[in-house]
Amino acid sequence: MGKQECYENYPFWVVLISNLLSISIYLIGAFIVYQVGLIWSALYLCFVLFLEFRLLKGHCTSCYYFGKTCAFGKGRISNLLFKKGNPKNFFNKEMSWKDMLPDIMVLAIPLVIGIFILITSFNFLILALIILLLLLSSIGNGIVRGIACGRCKQREIGCPAEKLFSKQKKQNKRST
Repeated sequence: MGKQECYENYPFWVVLISNLLSISIYLIGAFIVYQVGLIWSALYLCFVLFLEFRLLKGHCTSCYYFGKTCAFGKGRISNLLFKKGNPKNFFNKEMSWKDMLPDIMVLAIPLVIGIFILITSFNFLILALIILLLLLSSIGNGIVRGIACGRCKQREIGCPAEKLFSKQKKQNKRST
């Protein structure tokens, strides 16, 4: 199978699916956190909004898709809110697992709370939501990232996340 052509602007269906996935993960997480209190759920959602804002301002402004339709629609949103950054800042950035820790917390916080709820007072709804959250975060994200990254022009130019994950793949191949 040959190399796929990159999208200049992603089709609407890709943006829709990728955003429905993210919103579903956020809402399921907020519902699980809500079980310990409304204020905690509100804080969780504020954390998620902070991460989205950080992404729009700190990364999207320097991305190839700034002002265009990326797989997540954030290039257009970032263009409405911020000035264009320097594209060299995007592809020269080094990314580590430590940089991804806040994003991992979006999943970890509701999982820890959900597991605590299951231990203290078992609830089938919380169990189902934890399973769904894990499936969406792993398989769902894998499918969406495969579609998004497979046709991404920025990945071709240079993407710190792609560098991080391809480095991980190379290390895994060496150890086998």
